[in-house]
This record gives sequence, C-alpha cells and structure tokens, in this order.
Amino acid sequence: MTAVPRPQAALLDRDGTIIVDHHYLNDPANVELLPGVAEAIGRLAAAGIPSIVCTNQSGVARGTITLAQHHAVRLRLDALLAAEGVALLDTFACPHHPDVTGPCGCRKPALGLYERAASLHGLDLARCLYAGDRYRDVAAATAFRGRGLFVESRVSVAEDRARAVAEGMSAVPSLLHGVQALLLTLAA
Repeated sequence: MTAVPRPQAALLDRDGTIIVDHHYLNDPANVELLPGVAEAIGRLAAAGIPSIVCTNQSGVARGTITLAQHHAVRLRLDALLAAEGVALLDTFACPHHPDVTGPCGCRKPALGLYERAASLHGLDLARCLYAGDRYRDVAAATAFRGRGLFVESRVSVAEDRARAVAEGMSAVPSLLHGVQALLLTLAA
C-alpha cells in the first residue's frame, strides 16, 4: 500500500467541529471544547500538521455578536486549548451575511478564507485537510482536491453528509475519530 501524502495543514470549522455550537456564540464563558478535540489537534501537531480555524461568523453582520465579543470568544478558545497543551496556528473568520452585507468571497462555501490562510501560511490547498459539520465547511476539499472530513454534529443534516460522502469525503462521529483514521493512513 502506498502512503497517503501528509496534509500541510488542517483547516477546521469552529462551531460544531471543535466547540459546541451555541448558535451566535457571543459569551466566552459558553465556549466548550467538544470531546477529544484537544487530543485531535495535538495529534495533528505531533504529525507536523498545524490546525487553522476557518469559520463563518454571520452573527457579526446580524448584530448579535460584536467584533469584541468574537475576539473574546477566540481568546477563550485559545486559552482552553492552551490548558490542554495545544494551539491553533491561526483563525480566519467571515463576519458577513449576504442578507445584511451583500455577497462576499469569504463566507463558506466560498473559498476566500482558505485562500487567505494559504497566502499567509504558504499552503498548497490541494494538500490540506478540511473538516466541518456542514457541507459548506468541507466543500473546499472538493474545490481544491484536498481531503475532507465531515464531522457529524447535532446540527449536521443528512443531505450534507450524503453530499460529502458522494464526493469522497469521510464521515466521522468526531474530529478525533477522523484524525485517528487519517494518521493511520499516513503511517501505512
């Protein structure tokens, strides 16, 4: 069996993938890591695969989250991960919503967040892992011909899962399960 190429980075959705999705999270006290996330990020890092968050945050455009609240939530996430001995390389967020701000190139499934990450961190997007709990979070895996992990969450819908699987992505019950499977294929 031929070894699978090692991803250059893991481009992760935030809500429902690495933290509990509280729908327009604006209070850092409510940030909760999902089970196994710190271990997954740590295993990726140990394999030389940094983790980068790419997240839609339409609550900013809608006025339910201020930029200061968004920043405070990010700092709390970083602190929770640091307490577990792991860290994210970076975070990219789209604060837009087409009904409020008009169309943009960064709201997933658009590719702008990933292109910014690639530009800043010198990534080949075809050599990245994309993980999220909605199809829009993993659509870039198809667009860039990367690897996709559809992480099932309480907000995931069957149609999104079916589309991701039809496009060759793995559907997994958690980020940790997906990372463990990926690392096994890299070791083969």
